[in-house]
Amino acid sequence: SAINIGFSKIGISPAKKTPYLEDKLSNWINNNFHATMYWINKRASERSNILNYYPDAVSVISIGMNYFTGNTSNNSNIGKISNYAWGSDYHTLIKTKLYQLLNNIKLINPKIDGIVCVDTSPIMEKYWAQKAGIGWIGKHTNLITRDYGSWLFLGEIILNTKLIYDNPFIEDLCGTCTACLDACPTNALIDAYILDSSKCISYLTIEHRGDFTKDIEQKLSNWIYGCDICQQVCPWNMKFEKITNQDYFKPRYNIQNRTLNEWMNLNEAEYKILFKGSAIKRTKYKGLIRNINHNLQSKN
Repeated sequence: SAINIGFSKIGISPAKKTPYLEDKLSNWINNNFHATMYWINKRASERSNILNYYPDAVSVISIGMNYFTGNTSNNSNIGKISNYAWGSDYHTLIKTKLYQLLNNIKLINPKIDGIVCVDTSPIMEKYWAQKAGIGWIGKHTNLITRDYGSWLFLGEIILNTKLIYDNPFIEDLCGTCTACLDACPTNALIDAYILDSSKCISYLTIEHRGDFTKDIEQKLSNWIYGCDICQQVCPWNMKFEKITNQDYFKPRYNIQNRTLNEWMNLNEAEYKILFKGSAIKRTKYKGLIRNINHNLQSKN
């Protein structure tokens, strides 16, 4: 079963055309909230209609995997890295485990075929997780669950066969809380459930190329890769976060307590060794040094 393989949550939903998603995604793209993430626009028709991505789709198995290993330090000298990137790259682990699950399914019935997706695939993962009853999409646009908060990686198997489906998660348990909107230093959450990526510290420190404006520089809040502020202030996380049992996500040596000055001394050879097989490779050495630099400059 999925739980034996190591997943924390699993749910199954029917793969249907989703006109609601098409509207939502095209509005978001038309507002340029995807910033320079052009691949979102390029494959928008697949993203907003799963049948354009996998025409044989009948069912979507959604999984969630708890990756929480602790909150970042509040020490004002520490260069902060988003919790999800403290360990090894999640894409590799989740893909391997999803293939394991797909192979187990095929052993039961060889006629079943399907494809495995992690977040590099053009599908709306959070939407399908909600349809599968795993949780709801919070005001910070992350999926929140009742038992792990929002510290979950998501993944999917899209199958060409009918299964027994779970009820969708229809409640929105954010209520009147606006903790995430109030805490975001750059006001990237321009409204509940709407993220403007171009203002998001996570986007800026990972996907954005080039320098930051003075205004952004002042608001980086010591984040040198990613940002967890909207998740850290969420009452659901404060109450339900649990340390993961996956050693794969446990922090690499000396990754969460280095000062900005210590990070500044990191040379490219050390960077390659420290972040081999890590998600942090995404921003490249140059991007990481830029992030550290801007944080240091904001203190002068």
